[in-house]
Amino acid sequence: MIPLEEDILVEAVDKISKSVVNIASVKMIHDQLFRVFPVQGVGSGVIIDKAGYVLTNYHVIDDAERLRVTLSDGRVFNGKVVGIDPPTDLAVIKIGTKEAIPVANLGDSGKLKVGQILLAVGNPFGLTGGPTVTSGIVSSLNRAIQTENGILELIQTDAAINPGNSGGPLVNTAGEVIAINTANMPYAQGIGFAVPVNTAKSILKDLIEKGRVRRPWIGIVSMQVTRNLARYYRLPLNEGALVIKIEPSSPADNAGIRKGDIIEEIDGSKITEPSEISAHIHKKQVGDEINITINRNGKLIQISLHLEESKIIYHI
Repeated sequence: MIPLEEDILVEAVDKISKSVVNIASVKMIHDQLFRVFPVQGVGSGVIIDKAGYVLTNYHVIDDAERLRVTLSDGRVFNGKVVGIDPPTDLAVIKIGTKEAIPVANLGDSGKLKVGQILLAVGNPFGLTGGPTVTSGIVSSLNRAIQTENGILELIQTDAAINPGNSGGPLVNTAGEVIAINTANMPYAQGIGFAVPVNTAKSILKDLIEKGRVRRPWIGIVSMQVTRNLARYYRLPLNEGALVIKIEPSSPADNAGIRKGDIIEEIDGSKITEPSEISAHIHKKQVGDEINITINRNGKLIQISLHLEESKIIYHI
């Protein structure tokens, strides 16, 4: 007889496993002699809608010429990219079928606690016998990781996440998807990361309907103010975000923010480094108004700014 604790985990795996899929991608690569040849990649995904929508990582399907999606029962479908969002490393693809398909339940990552038991599920090879499952705990929440597309807040777990499991779900003991496995640290043992499902839920409608995310933007580049920096440049304070570049005709430019201003607060929240600006803006919508407190040569100035859509457009 299976102990109660194990029985809960077994039930959770049973609930999620049928909706986890294997995604095989074919990309065309050029060699040094400019010859073109196909290279196949593998990853995982999870079915989130009976219409055939599958949530996965952007890097799993990036630049793919063809996608083949294999369900846990062996059925194989062609996949089509519906929407991509490189900043969150998320993408939605669609399989064309009128047959019944298993759909996962999306949980609430906002309720996660450090130490909570998690299961990382993937289907990297589409083999018989179901998906691959590893277990672990929530090691940390809201890890700000710098990527080539910006700063991404991730869940850290010690559940083993292999490259082929990228795009697969991280689930709780109720079998609900609470994150999407996205990466592991190549030079560290037992560290994996996943995108919170609440992040995914906040952009799914845009991804499915528009193919991309309308993301707010203010148009500045800033750096963290440190004691050494403040002393060297004789800045009026020792912390905050120093504006070092402003995009012409951006919301910041139109609102009167200048190079050399130090951002102290946004909507009453203290700013000590640039990542806090990004985190605050990402919670807003295009068209929202924010109030920024800046320090300009020792004088505090209040500026109201209307958020506009980011100028960086990602195409499918």
